[in-house]
Amino acid sequence: MGNLEGAVVVVTGAGRGMGRAIAEELGAAGAKVVVNYARSKEPAEEVVQKLSQNGAQDAVAIGADVSKPDEAKKLIDETLERFGRIDVLVNNAGITVDKTMKKLTTDDWDKVVQVDLNSSYYTVKAALSQFIEQESGTIINISSFVGQAGNFGQTNYSAAKAGMIGFTKSAAQELARYNVTVNAICPGFIETDMFAAVPEEVKDKIRARIPLGRIGEPHEVARAIRFLVEDGSYITGQTININGGIYMQ
Repeated sequence: MGNLEGAVVVVTGAGRGMGRAIAEELGAAGAKVVVNYARSKEPAEEVVQKLSQNGAQDAVAIGADVSKPDEAKKLIDETLERFGRIDVLVNNAGITVDKTMKKLTTDDWDKVVQVDLNSSYYTVKAALSQFIEQESGTIINISSFVGQAGNFGQTNYSAAKAGMIGFTKSAAQELARYNVTVNAICPGFIETDMFAAVPEEVKDKIRARIPLGRIGEPHEVARAIRFLVEDGSYITGQTININGGIYMQ
């Protein structure tokens, strides 16, 4: 794609954590940013304010629970109504409900799969006709190393994130003819609110498993996404690992 100046970017789940870092990184490069949120309205509006102060051409917070197809479509429709196009779609929305299968309920399974996997289909499907019409676009799906390696107590999360990788590869094959790239990012453990909730003794065990000996930072994921947008026009259908070496293919 090249220059992000004036590009229209949609980031789902952008009120905090990695989503916020992604929105700020792309906004600082001059993009017009849609900061999507489901429940974190105030944090999302704070992101918009910060973006406006730091060089983003335009920024807006749009509330939509992208785990619901009608609301995912609403997010895309409102973006098109305001900006007329979508150049970059980052599917970042995600949750965890961690339990062993013995304790995991059907609702626990369905909730995670809806947010972490199905939402990506809903947003891409809603934006598909626009991408095809403009014959350009960049789709980046935030998966996880857990979708590659599995993890104890995360069958629902692992299945959803693995599904996202398969979805990415198939979508990349279908959309290449329209000059639309589709890639997946697989972060390892990243310093977010989700990780902050982990008990300290567990964090120490996690760090011991990581060859680089530390937890990743949200901006490290965001920088990789910016690279894909600005310099990744010949990269599609790929899984890019940003994990400190905790999982090596």
